[in-house]
Amino acid sequence: MPNTALITGASSGIGREFARYHAARGGDLVITARREAELKALKGEIENRYDVTVHVIALDLGASGGAEALIERVDALGVDIDVLINNAGFGGQGMFIERDIASDLAMIDLNVRALVTLSHHFGSKMLARGQGKMLQVSSTASYVPGPFQATYYATKAFVSSFSQAIDQEMRDRGVTSTALEPGLVETEFVATAGLEGTNISRVNGASPQSVAKYGYDAMLAGRLRAVNEPSRRIQLQWLVPLLPYRMVLRMIESFQK
Repeated sequence: MPNTALITGASSGIGREFARYHAARGGDLVITARREAELKALKGEIENRYDVTVHVIALDLGASGGAEALIERVDALGVDIDVLINNAGFGGQGMFIERDIASDLAMIDLNVRALVTLSHHFGSKMLARGQGKMLQVSSTASYVPGPFQATYYATKAFVSSFSQAIDQEMRDRGVTSTALEPGLVETEFVATAGLEGTNISRVNGASPQSVAKYGYDAMLAGRLRAVNEPSRRIQLQWLVPLLPYRMVLRMIESFQK
């Protein structure tokens, strides 16, 4: 069975580990991110270690027309995408009204618009072939609103909702979509989101390797939602819904400060 994966945000963190894990399982890759040097280094590492082919596409997926440009370049390669891993995304800390609106709109463009565009294009091709897997990288943030990360939390709520809906639509025709919802992961996220010095930055995050493996395996199993921490999964799915809503908002707010 052909097994080519398209992975966005593959130059570091979870995205890089998805690429390594997929290659270790014998799959070819199309990896994309803004940083070409890091992508080429990853390509060299993987191709030297495994008998697979890695295609590098360096571009800004969140820029205007970025998703469409990626689609054009992937289609030009002439390869079928059997696995789509929508991993690219970023966050940003601060009171919404005081943040630069351009930054939050860019966050929506990458976290939501690009993900939807790629899912539509490659999902339609998967349906035509009657098989395919999609992994949408969401977050435990999808379960609650996020004061002081309002837009980021909202984008992840969208991702998880969207993933479950399209999975239901496509599952009977051989295509599944899984929402990976990790908690804090030891990546560049805290620094790029401006979360250094906040309470969340004091939490010990999971390794990107463990999260990538957990999410990838959940995708292969066709699971709807995958939270990598069992205790966090119980809290979010069973305990948090029973708490007064205003209390939950205050808890999340204190966590972001």
